[in-house]
Amino acid sequence: MNLSWQHLLAFLFAVGLLVTVHEFGHYWVARRLGFKVLRFSVGFGKPLWKRVAGADKTEYVLAAIPLGGYVKLLDEREAPVDPSEAGRAFNRRPHWQRILVLFAGPAFNIAFAILLLAVLFWINGVTQVRAVVGDVLPDTAATRAGLVSGDEILRLDGAVVNDESDAVLGLLEQMTGDGRVELQIRAADGQTRDAVLEVADPTERRRLTEPENLLHGLGFSFWRPPMPAVVGSVVPGGPAAQAGLLAGDEIIAVNGTAITDFNQLQQRTAQHLGESMLLTVRRAGAEVAARVQVQVVEESGRRTGRIGIASLRGAGLPPSMVRHTEVGPARALAMGATEAWRMTALQARVFWRMVQGHVSLKNLSGPLTIAEFAGDTARSGPAEFAGFIVLISLSLGFLNLLPIPILDGGQIVYQLVEWIKGSPLSERTQAVGQQVGIGLLVLMMGVALFNDILRQFG
Repeated sequence: MNLSWQHLLAFLFAVGLLVTVHEFGHYWVARRLGFKVLRFSVGFGKPLWKRVAGADKTEYVLAAIPLGGYVKLLDEREAPVDPSEAGRAFNRRPHWQRILVLFAGPAFNIAFAILLLAVLFWINGVTQVRAVVGDVLPDTAATRAGLVSGDEILRLDGAVVNDESDAVLGLLEQMTGDGRVELQIRAADGQTRDAVLEVADPTERRRLTEPENLLHGLGFSFWRPPMPAVVGSVVPGGPAAQAGLLAGDEIIAVNGTAITDFNQLQQRTAQHLGESMLLTVRRAGAEVAARVQVQVVEESGRRTGRIGIASLRGAGLPPSMVRHTEVGPARALAMGATEAWRMTALQARVFWRMVQGHVSLKNLSGPLTIAEFAGDTARSGPAEFAGFIVLISLSLGFLNLLPIPILDGGQIVYQLVEWIKGSPLSERTQAVGQQVGIGLLVLMMGVALFNDILRQFG
């Protein structure tokens, strides 16, 4: 396991921040609509800090277990209520107001992500790397589609591809669907042509949805110039992470033989499937040794090796490959909203197809993996850590809107049903719903934790 105190601090900061944003959404809307708020708690369990303030004597609590929080409202179903305050109880308020309060938590998470994206776009501008094909593996979907090195992907099923991210997300979505995507390609000589990238086997499509499998499984990579073997990122729980490699490390030799670029490192890795390699690493001007186990992965019927690192994205790319645009605050906000919508919509489609069995359950991540990503992105810099927070905030907003009784989305469904039928649901119905909701959450958390363990020790 490769977790450190930096990972833990970054994880606690990110989770604490996003839980506070979420619960503040419930709190703020409830106060504006006239509900009485009894407690605003960040965290569960024993209070570490408590303060009572305001005309309503609301308790503000910071509790010991930071993996959640809650806003407790006055409610006649939970305890007797003074008749003078009955009109402010949750169960007495109009249904549309109850729904707004329940919806506000996820909405604030999504709005927070939009604002953070807008700030990133405004400060850093927008950098896009053209989706140009690099190496193409023989006898793969890419070769059957006629892709060759130097081809640029311009469109996927008619949608414009602005950069590599657009290409990856578009391909991932199609692999979770029918596995057929129509491409518009511009060759290195400037000529355009159409191509069809297709994976007919449902089992193979499902395998492609596993983390890190998509492009290699399809049989191609994006073009990169020869570059030093500098680690851009480390896959949490992977062999490199277990060996102690860090982003920024430069690998200068494998088993005592010097290498000069990332391609040579990949070739050496392919020659040592299932074996260990002794890497000589240059870090902060000093040379250190790290022994890493090469992980054997089978994709599309062939075995390949991985150690769980990626090169620096965009590093060493010629100006012709990179588009950088500076944007003002208004455009940055619009782009933030568009990007948040795209990410959330894709998340919803992938989650639904996961439920249907078309997407691998290995995509579910638990607290260990999230903590590693938090720590690794925090080490990489403020922009990378902010991008991680955006992703988690959108995920938190989306997951809480799922129609599972114990979550905000399930409670919204309850309120809609009560509104339509004109009377509250029976206590038995609500109790059964809560039990089903808890069971579903325990199942999801169990799968996510199992994936964490596999990533850490597998």
